[in-house]
Amino acid sequence: MPIPKVDKIWLNGNYVNWDEAKVHVLTHALHYGSGVFEGIRAYETLKGTAVFRLTDHIKRLFKSAKIYLMEIPYSPEVLIDVTKELIKINNLKSCYIRPIVFRGYGEMGLNPLNCPVDVAIAVWPWGAYLGEESFKHGIRAMISSFHRIDPNSLPPVAKATGQYINSILAKLEAVYSEYEEAILLDYRGFVSEGSGENIFIVKDGVIYTPSTTSSILEGITRDTVIKIARDLGIEVVERDLVRSDLFLADEVFCTGTAAEVVPIREIDKRIIEEPWPITRKLQEKFFQIVRGEDEKYQDWLELV
Repeated sequence: MPIPKVDKIWLNGNYVNWDEAKVHVLTHALHYGSGVFEGIRAYETLKGTAVFRLTDHIKRLFKSAKIYLMEIPYSPEVLIDVTKELIKINNLKSCYIRPIVFRGYGEMGLNPLNCPVDVAIAVWPWGAYLGEESFKHGIRAMISSFHRIDPNSLPPVAKATGQYINSILAKLEAVYSEYEEAILLDYRGFVSEGSGENIFIVKDGVIYTPSTTSSILEGITRDTVIKIARDLGIEVVERDLVRSDLFLADEVFCTGTAAEVVPIREIDKRIIEEPWPITRKLQEKFFQIVRGEDEKYQDWLELV
């Protein structure tokens, strides 16, 4: 589905028209993947439009940039304010938000230090990443033949543009195999994550999810769901998982800013039977929170 146009994009300190937000064809990040980014959502709430955990996302953006020795020429506070202003300028009640920091047009070659660091933020309406039906009926996934990047090749903790070639290969393999999503194993053969989501299983009332040693991105939605589950009195264990843990789970679900909270109903032809009660409970609570219907979690909502 094409990205729907809105009025303005913020690029290097200026609000520019959508069609004029351009970069040079010799931009370093285009050739070498030298950029970092975030995916964030704003929701229409009872108190108005609010960005979900905006500050936490911007903090992670700066952490990713630090790993890649990129000095962002704006403070976190500026990017937070710009994000809110951009949503207002484009008159959006709910939207997806994409901040990106990248090595710009300067020199060619693997040493990027003489290239400028460019910053852009775009917002646009975007519905369910895995389809509206995914929330109710779940998705079908396969275990990919591609392994998740290992921490001594590329740092999985960074949300960097070039690293997502790994996820693209896994996603394409899944699509061509007629699945909605791929699940990647880490360099040791343990479960890591989906092409763009963190993975959880439920077994005998306990939630299990791969730990940070499994080459995962430390997802904001992952952290959200862990906190929600523990607040609901559900035990959450972070540990290594093998593929048979997925096959024999009572429930499996994935989380991410784009995907939100989605059940997985089938993995490599193994059916995970409904009704998925814990997944449903977490899904319901998550959407209550992002819509501003639970006062306990109001600090996660940053009003525009």
